[in-house]
Amino acid sequence: MARPQLLIGISAAGGLRTMSSICCARSVFCHGLNASRLTAVTLIAAALGGCAQSSVIANKSELRPSLTPGGSYALASFYSHGQRTASGEKFDPHDLTAAHRTLPFGTRIRVTNPTTGQSVTVRVNDRGPFVRGRAIDVSSSAAKMLGITRQGVAKVKLDVVQ
Repeated sequence: MARPQLLIGISAAGGLRTMSSICCARSVFCHGLNASRLTAVTLIAAALGGCAQSSVIANKSELRPSLTPGGSYALASFYSHGQRTASGEKFDPHDLTAAHRTLPFGTRIRVTNPTTGQSVTVRVNDRGPFVRGRAIDVSSSAAKMLGITRQGVAKVKLDVVQ
């Protein structure tokens, strides 16, 4: 038995179109539209994911130790204020800590003032310094032990201990 079809209108080719053929065409159009939206969202997500991944890889490569095995000479400064360090610790100016741009958190560095011969071992727990020409920021207590609080900036020798 044939299903009765409701005649709706005239197609572009001049023939009569039924309700079922219009619904079918609309369904195909809607599915095509949804598929193109899904494709666009997927491409955008992939592009953003690629950007995020490349920045993470770039940051990991920046964390390679930059000090030579025999030590290196660089400018050091000190800081005595702050809330939190880049490692998430609360800053304590009385701790023997330091900020370095590339060494991993927890790295211990022996900092020696070649002028006075005084040295101190500090632990990297922050990022910086962000002043051109300087390689390390030490806490104020470490600066006092090195004898650099008066001048604020001094040439020091850096040796990775651990």
